Amino acid sequence: MNWINRYIDHPLLDGAAASLRKWHAYTGLRPAGLEPAWNILVLFFVLVMSGRFLQGYALILSVAAIIMLALPSAARLVSELWGDGKTYGAREYKALRARALSNRETQWTLRLMVLIAAACLPFFAHITDPTGAAFMLGASLWFVLTVPFKVYLDAAEPPTPGSGDRAFRGQIQFG
Repeated sequence: MNWINRYIDHPLLDGAAASLRKWHAYTGLRPAGLEPAWNILVLFFVLVMSGRFLQGYALILSVAAIIMLALPSAARLVSELWGDGKTYGAREYKALRARALSNRETQWTLRLMVLIAAACLPFFAHITDPTGAAFMLGASLWFVLTVPFKVYLDAAEPPTPGSGDRAFRGQIQFG
């Protein structure tokens, strides 16, 4: 059990924390905006692939499903980009850090179960209809690429509030 934590869980948590830090440093936005941005990027990839392999009513149905999946993330991202009056400060950092610590300690089995389900899901779905198989493959890709990412982002250490300040990004710091 210790090797699972050492070689699987902790590196993924460190990677999620590093991606949150990079997101905050690059965009200057709160870390909560990374998950909807990733979801939209994955859905765009699925949209391009469905346009490549589907046609007719199946394509229209899959595009409608992808748009319905993207709307909540797009609304969250737009509200994050255009601002809703909240800034990322010490209070929000402490709340995110407490929630991440709680998630890290209590939900490690859930994270591992999600990883196992994400790895096995494409093999469970055997559909003989080509359109249904393409739809299930797209749904599996969406699940595999977004759900483990969200679970690990929820348990990752959030970036410090000053690391994404746009006033300090242009300065060169040594040491």
